[in-house]
Amino acid sequence: MPKIKSLDELRNLRSQLKQEIKARTETSTTITVGMGTCGIAAGAREIMQAFLDELDRRQIDAHVVTTGCIGMCSKEPLVDIQQGDGPRITYGNLKPNMVPQIIEEHLIQGKVVSKWTVGQLAKEA
Repeated sequence: MPKIKSLDELRNLRSQLKQEIKARTETSTTITVGMGTCGIAAGAREIMQAFLDELDRRQIDAHVVTTGCIGMCSKEPLVDIQQGDGPRITYGNLKPNMVPQIIEEHLIQGKVVSKWTVGQLAKEA
């Protein structure tokens, strides 16, 4: 990031970042892909691309982000899905061919695909 040299540059940056944050928070679905070294070695890049492709194909607006190590290396690749105020669901041992079913059942039908779930956390207050 370049050095900010004036108050106007700072204001412009602030405005740009506010728009980006607004775009992220207006989407009620966040998909987080674990991209630590163990996740990448297990295929997390392919999983992320499969999510991006399937969301685009179905024209579903979701915020896809990455994170570092989630901490369950034996379950990689790991993906968290949070929809609105619902619980955060963690799916593990994913393969790209599993992604369409997760999107269909979890995102569209609102049913957790329990056979691939490795964790669930209620949304923090």
